[in-house]
Amino acid sequence: MAGAKPGPQSHHHSCSICMEPMAPSEAHRGGAACAHAFCRACLSDHVRAKVEAGPGAGAVVRCPEPSCAGALDPDLCRAALSSGVFERWCAALCEALFPAARRTYCPFPDCSEVMVADDGGDCVTQSECQVCRRLFCARYRVAPWHAGVTCDEYQRLAEGDRGRDDMMLLEMAKGNEWKRCPSCQFIVEKVDGCAHIRCRCGFEFCYKYGMARSGMSHSCC
Repeated sequence: MAGAKPGPQSHHHSCSICMEPMAPSEAHRGGAACAHAFCRACLSDHVRAKVEAGPGAGAVVRCPEPSCAGALDPDLCRAALSSGVFERWCAALCEALFPAARRTYCPFPDCSEVMVADDGGDCVTQSECQVCRRLFCARYRVAPWHAGVTCDEYQRLAEGDRGRDDMMLLEMAKGNEWKRCPSCQFIVEKVDGCAHIRCRCGFEFCYKYGMARSGMSHSCC
């Protein structure tokens, strides 16, 4: 009597870390230069531990197989990683690749993407984050971009004058050639008459040159 024909055998791999069997669909190869495969949980834990070890430690993550010195590829590991771990790993690689002098970060708190500055370095002013697509000042790393105000003018502003509405008002003032009182910083518009201005705070100054009245010559009017 003929024996029964054996059914198809399922070929399983073993995770190189926990040694548990895993189906081919569950095996994750982390390196392009090696054939070692790991289960999702083990690969994720290994990369996360390296990334969280501190600055520089997570830049190059080696294959966890003791006999292998190959580096893991972030793109090959991405399916096994959380978005947070993947982004932190990529940021660590970028930081290791470029010197600190050329690195900058998106100043928006909900983004903080690491970027590489152009050759202009600190001379770069307006910049756009390649991730959140918002404009910011790369020179002083402030957000949002201070439209209508130069970087030096922005640095001279009081903290209470740096909001979005304040920037819009200052841009409007610059376009209309309005002046600020040298004493209280209140914005003044001269409609007609002499350039001699008395602000609501009582300070007197020249609308044309911004000087206090005591330092003015009659010719400025």
